[in-house]
Amino acid sequence: MPPLLILAIIAAYFAVLFTVSHVAGKKSDNEGFFVGNRRSKWFMVAFAMIGSSISGVTFVSVPGMVGASSFSYLQMVLGFVAGQALIAFVLVPLFYRLQVVSIYEYLESRFGTSSHCTGAWFFFISKMLGASVRLFLVCLTLQLLVFGPLRLPFALNVACTVALVWLYTFRSGVKSLIWTDSLKTFCLVTSVVMCICFVASDLQLGLADLAKTVGGSELSRMFFFDDFNDRRFFPKQFLAGIFTMIAMTGLDQDMMQRNLSCRNSRDSQKNIIISGVMQFVINLLFLVLGVLLYTYASRRGIERPALSDELFPMIATGGYFPAIVGVLFIVGLISSAYATAGSALTALTTSFTIDIVGTKGRSDGSVRRLRKYVHAGMAFVMAAVIFVFSLLNNTSVIDAVYTLASYTYGPILGMFAFGIFTKRRVRDRYMPLVALLSPVLCYFLQKHSASWFNGYQFSYELLLFNALFTFAGLCLLAKRRGAHG
Repeated sequence: MPPLLILAIIAAYFAVLFTVSHVAGKKSDNEGFFVGNRRSKWFMVAFAMIGSSISGVTFVSVPGMVGASSFSYLQMVLGFVAGQALIAFVLVPLFYRLQVVSIYEYLESRFGTSSHCTGAWFFFISKMLGASVRLFLVCLTLQLLVFGPLRLPFALNVACTVALVWLYTFRSGVKSLIWTDSLKTFCLVTSVVMCICFVASDLQLGLADLAKTVGGSELSRMFFFDDFNDRRFFPKQFLAGIFTMIAMTGLDQDMMQRNLSCRNSRDSQKNIIISGVMQFVINLLFLVLGVLLYTYASRRGIERPALSDELFPMIATGGYFPAIVGVLFIVGLISSAYATAGSALTALTTSFTIDIVGTKGRSDGSVRRLRKYVHAGMAFVMAAVIFVFSLLNNTSVIDAVYTLASYTYGPILGMFAFGIFTKRRVRDRYMPLVALLSPVLCYFLQKHSASWFNGYQFSYELLLFNALFTFAGLCLLAKRRGAHG
């Protein structure tokens, strides 16, 4: 696709996005930025959560992953749905009862200041690295399709990308994110459905033939029960999905910030359950698209790219279909990518302002100035991290960042589990030590698992062990009954 056409598509998309953000953000205050004044409609939040939960990496990677993993990802997505139910009926009532703005405020009320800061810093590191690497991969795509052909430097690419994210979130935060994410969800779903229709039409597949082709493909196998050591083994994937959802949604300020913007806990529960079911359907559509793309490549004699992530971009923008397919791909990519980055920037601003800097004793005007400075600072740090990734120019760095990000949620999960399921107090000042040691133990466990456990390899279930190590450490830190200090 011509670079100028892609720029025109992005400009048109952001023109609509800024209009929606401006209208939604009128008369926004600090409460509107942080929790949307707790007036969001639950069905709007449920629809918006699809756009916020699916990143640009997901948009590109999930269709390509069926080549190696078939539909096994849906085993984990089933776990996501079960995890959503636990979030709705365990965490949501707790957070609404405490009327928290940042969910990590719970750790201070339960354990103390050190625990509060520990949870906030672990979230900050994880979310900053995760959001930056996702946006970095989108910047690489834009460099390939737009900035490179126009001979523009990568630094300008990064600056423009982050500036756009900052501009549409700096004014009203969550209050506008609900509406802009709804727009992104609409664009995302439309893009995937239309791409499926165009590929199926080119393959001359009606609805019945489409279902037969996908269902009969060896790539559509969903359940794996035959090999305990396989990373795709159902119990491993399902349990990992449950605890990943609890940790990375229920205990993630980014995701919960929207859920806490509903009028009450009952509305928030309805939003979470409905969005969980909808996310299952959307992920299924991505996988169906993946089967069709591999089928199309095979029937047309198209050589598969070395990296599965390149399959969707290559076919969508390679001139194999009408130009509208390439347009749909670009719209879907930018809508999913900027949804994730915008929500992450808002959540980082909220958590850093409330949990790390602190707002107690400050006037409303002082808090407003503080969070604007923090918001700009978060955007700058995100741009710097993306630029560092480009200098390192090593895809293994990306893998390491994702691994580190998943590790950092384990201690948060362990702290919340101990706080909710026990009534014991702990020696708060030692909490950072326990939170740091747990991921270290997990690293050694993962590194030596094959030799220690007859070839067994840990997958996403390592998150659960990370949380268990933290829980065990807190048991050791627990005070004797009647003890003080």
